Amino acid sequence: MAAQPEVEHPKKAFGWAARDTSGLLSPFNFSRRETGEKDVAFKVLFCGICHSDLHMVKNEWGNTIYPIVPGHEVAGIVTEVGSKVQKFKVGDRVGVGCLVDSCRKCQSCADDLENYCPSLILTYGSKHSDGTITYGGYSDSMVADESFVISIPDNLPLDVAAPLLCAGITVYSPIKYYGLDKPGLKIGVVGLGGLGHLAVKFAKALGAIVTVISTSPNKKTEAIEHLGADSFLISRDQEQLQSATGTLDGIIDTVSANHPLLPLISLLKSHGKLVMVGAPEKPLDLPVFPLILGRKLIGGSMIGGLKETQEMIDFAAKHDIKPDIEVIPIDYVNTALERVLKADVKYRFVIDIGNTLKASS
Repeated sequence: MAAQPEVEHPKKAFGWAARDTSGLLSPFNFSRRETGEKDVAFKVLFCGICHSDLHMVKNEWGNTIYPIVPGHEVAGIVTEVGSKVQKFKVGDRVGVGCLVDSCRKCQSCADDLENYCPSLILTYGSKHSDGTITYGGYSDSMVADESFVISIPDNLPLDVAAPLLCAGITVYSPIKYYGLDKPGLKIGVVGLGGLGHLAVKFAKALGAIVTVISTSPNKKTEAIEHLGADSFLISRDQEQLQSATGTLDGIIDTVSANHPLLPLISLLKSHGKLVMVGAPEKPLDLPVFPLILGRKLIGGSMIGGLKETQEMIDFAAKHDIKPDIEVIPIDYVNTALERVLKADVKYRFVIDIGNTLKASS
């Protein structure tokens, strides 16, 4: 039988965990491994809440191992480094995103695309090579191999840096990979949530002309005046869609709910690209004729490798790209998850771990 979480590793740790499919989180004692020779240990100060945390705590994807400590947008300060660590020292500002290890042997790993490694180990809810379970950033401390730790520039506050480690890289990577990063391109962003609002900010910083596509007419002022989008389309307004037919070079679709693809494909110019980064639970209908007739592409993208994640964080710091966040105490986390479900947040919750997570919670 597996060791109890509190004693399977030498270092005591404390966080909040879900024990069953109710998804309710509560205080949880567990343990972290000793700092190995290539490991970086750090005190967690902030952790973003990602929509996938909600899916995972409720086992909606069918692969959850309980108890589960979520959190893969983790930022903090280094407290200890292993003897062979070269990139970090005690006191450095660091972050960990969605991955904490990979096989390091496959083609994806060789290409700095650890996120596509078939044996990748996720920051929480995965099994380490020693068989123990990974626990995420809704916790007071973390230990990770230095290859999977991101350096956070001094001019980027840790609370806003945290969501960039998942939401930021999820939109930055496809913009770069699919060639949608050339100044003057017309880019659509579908959905104005945690991912969408960052897609607008990154695309604008890269010189794009940005159109937000949303089902909510009340988001128009926010999209244009606050986030800097150039135009706004209501996705259910046939007249608006008709007038914008064939005008976009690319679209980043961040929506996780079921939604029709045909109107989006119609907005693309010939040779345009529709990139899916939201993850609807059920398959979407894919009309093929409009793709054939315009030589259009539909692609996908999942987070990014560690090299590109560092590039993204450095770019964000240089161009002052910060997610809009609502900072919360840990004991508000269950309410926050309910609000995430209702899309009632502008635009990312960040848990103030450093000031509010106490072992006596």
